[in-house]
Amino acid sequence: MPTIDENRREWNERYGWDSGGAPWSKPWGSAEAQWNRCIHPRIAQFLPAPFILEIAPGYGRWTEFLLGHCDQLVGVDVAANCTDACRERFAHDPRVSFETNDGRSLPMVADGSVDFAFSFDSLVHVEADAIEGYLTELARVLKPDGVAFIHHSNFGTYQRSTRALAPLQPTLDRLPTAARAGLLRGGVYKGAHWRATSMTAARLAEMSVGAGLRCVGQELVNWEGGILLLDTFSVVTRPGSPWDGDNRIVRNWLFRAEARSVRRTHSIYDTPPPGPDRARPG
Repeated sequence: MPTIDENRREWNERYGWDSGGAPWSKPWGSAEAQWNRCIHPRIAQFLPAPFILEIAPGYGRWTEFLLGHCDQLVGVDVAANCTDACRERFAHDPRVSFETNDGRSLPMVADGSVDFAFSFDSLVHVEADAIEGYLTELARVLKPDGVAFIHHSNFGTYQRSTRALAPLQPTLDRLPTAARAGLLRGGVYKGAHWRATSMTAARLAEMSVGAGLRCVGQELVNWEGGILLLDTFSVVTRPGSPWDGDNRIVRNWLFRAEARSVRRTHSIYDTPPPGPDRARPG
């Protein structure tokens, strides 16, 4: 169960940020490919947004792309080194600012100021207490028609089965590479990958109501492949906003297959052609 303090230590001291988090996009081929064909299609209806709040931007992997869709962006991260790195990286852009927080609150963001809040590939590592804190703050900072897209853990759904498998973990670790690969493909040998154990899709929906918000859409995905839907993309808004409605839940076991497809083709669609610029035909 990664605590806020453990997250702060992990991203401040332990994780090597030499590549700025780029290896996490490797299943899609590149960060640009992941943005173009995984992330942006899921949030395109909410963009452009005059004021974007990004929670836990890391080294700005997604900030770079979000800036093309807003007039102002504030990034808030629990890790001071991430805040410092983003300030340096985007120092040339007066539209963006970065602040360090306590991992659950947003005192630097004004009431009713945010059009779109976004967090991706970060809050999967925080437990329910932190998510609940952020939801309470989102109820304060979102505009009446504001909306939030939150990527979080669904690992709590599988706690009973993973506890049963835990005693077998050392044995599984000693299996030959080929045998482990077979189990990976079958969705058996996966592990939590430091996912929050207290979070589920259902719990976020419940906490949203408790915070005075509405969860209106949830996509459960097999982020690591296999059969376990470890992660959830949740869409949250204010009651009565244009986005309000019943919570639509989709279980997407094809998510990892989509990533493989993007990776196979990203050199065509997401990579600039080599050589000098060429005039478009016609």
